Amino acid sequence: MASSVKDYRPSDNEPFMNERQRDYFRAKLLAWKEEILEESRSTIATLQQDTVPEADLADRATSETDRGLELRTRDRQRKLIAKIEQALRRIEDGSYGYCEETGEPISLSRLEARPIATLSLEAQERHERRERVHRDD
Repeated sequence: MASSVKDYRPSDNEPFMNERQRDYFRAKLLAWKEEILEESRSTIATLQQDTVPEADLADRATSETDRGLELRTRDRQRKLIAKIEQALRRIEDGSYGYCEETGEPISLSRLEARPIATLSLEAQERHERRERVHRDD
């Protein structure tokens, strides 16, 4: 009897990015996207409720700081959703799970931890080292 998708975990003992793995990561990405959209809806509701002007200057400053934080959070959520949608497109075109730089498979443990990863751990570390060097110039 086949186990359900919930019980399934991708393993190195099966062909990389077989249909079952693609289905697993697609479901994981869609669930993550829905979670972010739900958070975003509650953020919008909070922002709409908090539009009452504050009489006290300190309260107004706190309120503005909170609004700024909420808006930055929404911006991060929007960027994350774009990355999730890109990952879903890669699943459809067959490039998901493969490093953009080397073409090698990205480890399942890395994809499990960061399903939007586009670089293998080694390529990501090289990329971060290059960024650090350029930032220090």
